[in-house]
Amino acid sequence: MTAATLTPVPTTATSPEARRTWWSDVWLVLVRELRPVAREPFSVVFGLVQPLVFLALFGPLLVGSAGGGLPTSDVWLWFVPSVLVMTTLFGTSTTGSNLQDEMASGSYERMLVTPLSRSSQIVGRALKEVVPLVAQGLLVVLVMLPFGLRPDPVGVAVGFVLLAVLGVGLGALSYALAIAVRQQEWMFWAVQQTFLFPLMILSGLLLPLEAGPRWMQVASAANPLRWVVDAERALFAGDLTAPVVAWGFVAAAATAVVGLAVGVRAILRASR
Repeated sequence: MTAATLTPVPTTATSPEARRTWWSDVWLVLVRELRPVAREPFSVVFGLVQPLVFLALFGPLLVGSAGGGLPTSDVWLWFVPSVLVMTTLFGTSTTGSNLQDEMASGSYERMLVTPLSRSSQIVGRALKEVVPLVAQGLLVVLVMLPFGLRPDPVGVAVGFVLLAVLGVGLGALSYALAIAVRQQEWMFWAVQQTFLFPLMILSGLLLPLEAGPRWMQVASAANPLRWVVDAERALFAGDLTAPVVAWGFVAAAATAVVGLAVGVRAILRASR
């Protein structure tokens, strides 16, 4: 009696494994990350509280400090883009805390044993931040229209693309930080807060840096957030061909490349 031999079934072109690509892995991770947002859409609305508070309390001070020298619409064209960048910074830099919750529950480790590529996992998680970011940005712009905001429509659309690129990079860095300090969860917030406010102040978000000391102006030139803020203001004003717009995209793209590289490296090292 001859022993039966088992021959592996060849993977056909129509099998699920053959159809899987890196982009499909990214899409699967993105959909998984967006499901909690779809189940609780009020989380996106709740994220508007902080930017609207800044607009309601800080905006009138800026209008009053203009002393009638600038129309209200010009003041909003300066300040609303700042608030959108600030929302991006605050929202994406805290996303690592969600990964810490997954580590505590064990769902993160279950993701690591799936056939999904490690890089697609970090990219999909980072892209997830773009959806609520754009939704919140659109709501902020719509809320400010009755108060005199008159942005360039094309500039607003391009500005959201710029914020999305920046958000991917910041989100990936936040995830990398969460993985690096997984044994000391408190360290995540210590590092995040240490970098958050200097980046915000040295970007000219709330106050112009032209009146500041020389060392602050030099330091701000090395801050990628500063170039994004200047680019957003130019885009909202309709100056789409300004050199600062190109520099803003360079700064955002560099942040995204560095963030994704650091994030992928962190998740690869953690899964060994």
